[in-house]
Amino acid sequence: MAIDVDGLVRRGSAILKEAGVDSPDHDASVLLAHSCGLGKGDVDRARLIGETVDSLVDSPRDALCAYRALIERRAAREPLQTIIGYTRFRGLTVRVGPGVFIPRPETELVVQEAIDWLVDRRIESPRVVDLCAGSGAIGLSMVSEVANAQVWAVELSTEALAWATRNSTQLIGARPDIAGAYHLVAADATASSTLRELDGTVDVVVTNPPYVPDGRVPEQPEVRDHDPSMALYGRSRDGTAVPRLIIERSCSLLRPGGLLVMEHDITQGGLLAAHAEAHGFGHVRTMPDWTHRPRALVAVKG
Repeated sequence: MAIDVDGLVRRGSAILKEAGVDSPDHDASVLLAHSCGLGKGDVDRARLIGETVDSLVDSPRDALCAYRALIERRAAREPLQTIIGYTRFRGLTVRVGPGVFIPRPETELVVQEAIDWLVDRRIESPRVVDLCAGSGAIGLSMVSEVANAQVWAVELSTEALAWATRNSTQLIGARPDIAGAYHLVAADATASSTLRELDGTVDVVVTNPPYVPDGRVPEQPEVRDHDPSMALYGRSRDGTAVPRLIIERSCSLLRPGGLLVMEHDITQGGLLAAHAEAHGFGHVRTMPDWTHRPRALVAVKG
C-alpha cells in the first residue's frame, strides 16, 4: 500500500507536538528525510505534489521503520541534531552527538562580531583564540571565513575534543587551503599555562564558555538531559565563575587593542562588563542576541 508523504509527516508531527516538541512539523520532515537518505527540501516537495514514500526510496518499508524509530527518539526529547548527527552553523555542517554541546544560532552573532572587527581593521594574518571550543564551531567558522587567520581552539573535555577533531578533519578535507591554520589544544581554557606562548600576541578571543547559574537547571529536556554539564554550568550561583576566569585569561592572551567577544547569560551583562573593566579592558559593551536580549560581552584590551 502506497503511503502519502504529507500524511506521514502530519502523523509524526502530531506525536511530537503531543510530546511538547517546539517545532514538530519541521522536525518530522527532517526525520523523514533522514530516514530516506534525502534532504528536507525533497520531502517538502513531495508533500506539496502529493507523492508517496514509494516514489522517494527503493525500500519504503525500511524507511518507514527507521522513521518511526526516529520519531520515538525525538518524542522522548532527544535533540534533533543528536539524532541526525549534525547541525548547521554559519554554513558549516558541524557533527554533534553525545558529550558535546550543540551550537546555538545566537552564537553565530558572536562570531560575526569578531569577524566584522577583524575585517574593519584589515588585520593581516590575525591570531584568533577560541576558548571552550566544544564542537569547534566557533574556531572553524573563524578559520574558514577570515583570510589568513591562525586559530587556536582550546577544549578540556575528551568527548568534545573528539567531535572537534572530526569537524576539523572534515573541514580541512573540503578546504585544504586552511590545513595548518587550525590548532586544536586539549587544555583548561582558564589556566594561565594554556597557550602561554601566545600571551600578548592574540588579536581576538571569541568564546562561548559555560555560564548557566548552578541552581538554574534548564527546563528543556533537550538541554537539561543531553548537553554536557561541563559545557553548561558556570560553577557558581550566578554562573559567572568560569566567564570571569575567561575574561582574565583573555586579557593575558590579547595584545593591547585586541578584542574579546564572549557569550553569556542574559542576566550577567552588567556583572561581566564590570569585571572586564576591572581587569584591563576598555570600550566595554553588551551585545544583544536575535531577540534583543543582552547576550555577549564585547571589550577591547587597554
